[in-house]
Amino acid sequence: MPIYEPIYNKNATLLKEDILALLSKRELSYLIKKVLVTLEIDISGFGQLKLEYLVSDFNGTLALDGKLLPNIKPKLTSIAEFLKIVVLTSDEFGKAKEELKEVNCSLHILEEKNMDTQKAEFVTNLGSERVVAFGNGVNDRKMLKVAKLGVVIVGSEGCATETLLAADIQVASIVDGFDLLLNPRRLRATLKF
Repeated sequence: MPIYEPIYNKNATLLKEDILALLSKRELSYLIKKVLVTLEIDISGFGQLKLEYLVSDFNGTLALDGKLLPNIKPKLTSIAEFLKIVVLTSDEFGKAKEELKEVNCSLHILEEKNMDTQKAEFVTNLGSERVVAFGNGVNDRKMLKVAKLGVVIVGSEGCATETLLAADIQVASIVDGFDLLLNPRRLRATLKF
């Protein structure tokens, strides 16, 4: 019998226990995450955040000189429990795939030209109202502007002024930015009016 072939009882109703018995723990975990992956918070004046995706730049945001910053993997692992993570990069140092191999994320290598437009279009195609975006460079400005929540990182590389002006929130480090998601009341405190 194929793994997903329905099992019916005498009254032709699908038994929950039968479905669970057919699914492996990994498959069940995947299905639960597909249904429950969101971060919801209502913020007075700003509106309701119902986030499904975290979209981030790589170098200058998650990494410095192509190397993932300290303490990023555990934060990403925690966030992956409630948001789908997407990393957009030109991969200038050629290390993104290797650095992110243990992180539950989707990596997209962009073309060198019009990266700002590529990033903004990617966020729009995901459904910008469901996206929190992180970045620091001028090529991140459009992505932060179209995302429901744009967070600019002022880390070791600094940040572009245009990108700072496009963001909803500015933080000193990516760890601080991720902590906003892991402690959503901080978002409310920062954005309410």
